[in-house]
Amino acid sequence: MKIKLLFFFTASGWVVLLKFYEMKKLLILFFTCCSLSLIAQPSPKPKLVVGVVVDQMRQEYLYRYESKFSTNGFRRLMNDGFVLKNAHYNYTPTSTGPGHASIYTGTTPAVHGIMGNDFYDKKLKKKINCVEDNSQKLIGVETGERNVSPWRLLSTTITDEMKIFSQKKSKVIGVSMKDRGAVLPAGHMPDGAYWMDKETGKMITSTWYKKELPAWVTKFNDQKIPDKFLEQTWNLKLPVSEYTESMTDNNPYEIKVKGKTSPTFPYNLKTLGAENGKYLLFEQTPFGNDFIFQFTKAAIEAEELGKDESPDFLAVSFSSTDLLAHEVGPQAVETEDMYLKLDETLSLFLKMLDEKVGKENYTLFLTSDHGVAENPQYLRDNKITAGYFSHNKLKADLNEYLSKFFNSTELVEHVSNFQVFFNQDLFTGNLQSAGIDMMIAYELTVKFLLNYEGVANAFPQTVLRNGDYGEKGYKGMLIRGFHPKRSGDVVFYLEPGWIHRGLIQGTDHGSPYSYDTHVPVIFYGNGIKKGSSTEFHTITDIAPTISTLLKIKFPSGCTGQPIKELFN
Repeated sequence: MKIKLLFFFTASGWVVLLKFYEMKKLLILFFTCCSLSLIAQPSPKPKLVVGVVVDQMRQEYLYRYESKFSTNGFRRLMNDGFVLKNAHYNYTPTSTGPGHASIYTGTTPAVHGIMGNDFYDKKLKKKINCVEDNSQKLIGVETGERNVSPWRLLSTTITDEMKIFSQKKSKVIGVSMKDRGAVLPAGHMPDGAYWMDKETGKMITSTWYKKELPAWVTKFNDQKIPDKFLEQTWNLKLPVSEYTESMTDNNPYEIKVKGKTSPTFPYNLKTLGAENGKYLLFEQTPFGNDFIFQFTKAAIEAEELGKDESPDFLAVSFSSTDLLAHEVGPQAVETEDMYLKLDETLSLFLKMLDEKVGKENYTLFLTSDHGVAENPQYLRDNKITAGYFSHNKLKADLNEYLSKFFNSTELVEHVSNFQVFFNQDLFTGNLQSAGIDMMIAYELTVKFLLNYEGVANAFPQTVLRNGDYGEKGYKGMLIRGFHPKRSGDVVFYLEPGWIHRGLIQGTDHGSPYSYDTHVPVIFYGNGIKKGSSTEFHTITDIAPTISTLLKIKFPSGCTGQPIKELFN
């Protein structure tokens, strides 16, 4: 049957004129064009982006504990998402504040200015916290650890850029046990950033964000969830004999909890709480991660995240992994059990996102703010070179050495974060002679450090300030961690296996070595294909990748690049 038909039809921007076609051919053409139209349509933006940071998580934990993970937590992300197997921090020192800032700004301390959890303020002549802001007040408690805001963060974040792009229609919420873990990811203009007060166990915020706590946060606090957890006992998930990825439960490399004769399971929080700071003990257990998950769930429901066409952003940082492992190290049964319990929490988290937001409606990335070193004494006992370093001892020794050349025993004003700060007021005389004296002090300090036990290398600020931001190797990592206005006069790093710590037990981080820089990076959900890559990527590539997926501007200081394997 032939028909005479004049028909205009649009598919993927085409206009087709059909005339004198058989009906059968017309239908075939119609469905073909519709299929092409569907293929050509770009994937819709996610309604919710979720950033998950697991504090102090090494990349190798994904594989060390993989056989004990369920199919619905870490393994779900690994099997159905895109895994970067060779992702690293590209600066030093590696710690929580700089880590969170670098993930969300797509750049390093040289640009965003967050050089450490605490760093020396040369103008104030004192050590300050990276999110400390005395012009603000805490909301939710009368007094707390410190007043807080993100004002020291010099670059915008992906969360800031989402707010700017959407004309503030997008919602942004930051959640963590630590203030810096909530504040820095949430950026400068979020709808809220919340963290736990260590004295009361309440989730609190700052006047930077709110004049008072939202009703839903007050309602959450009224449940006193930490107190309920503190009535419980932390028991192992599995029989202790099955923790074959860890050393024996009773070993000399862990700090003992007050009230226990050995660092072993179980941990009765009800009897141990009072002697160990109650909430300080609570946050070092898997219950801390469960608490943050419950708050996150309440935030999604109350703020209606992912419910409209403007994508929202939820930044979550699980801190208990770090707070525990500093005390017991990466080889402890406690650390392994922490991750097995976190896997259960992550399973519930993903299930909640499926139900509340929809499986196809969210994009998630998971990473860490830094890795961790082995316990140096454990390495020594196994014939591996390692050691403990003291900033205070270095300050005293260096002042004594420099006093032989200068008329002062206090030329070194401060040492922290592997940086030496001189007392500039002591360089007297005219401008020329003062400058020459300073250059001499730089060179003498570098010479001294290169002969100091535990120090691997050192550079004066003149070298780092004029260095190439893209330089490879450890010197390049120092350059990218050096902020011209905020950093010290001489910067150094330690030999492998050395940490800055006053205790033999436990561990720390902060080095440029792979055990501190190599972290997991997994993308999952809307717009993410399954796969993996062993190509080298830096942590600063996360922000521009998310920006590209959202089709928004990169953060203002961004130096990273979108991960091309995700877009091929």
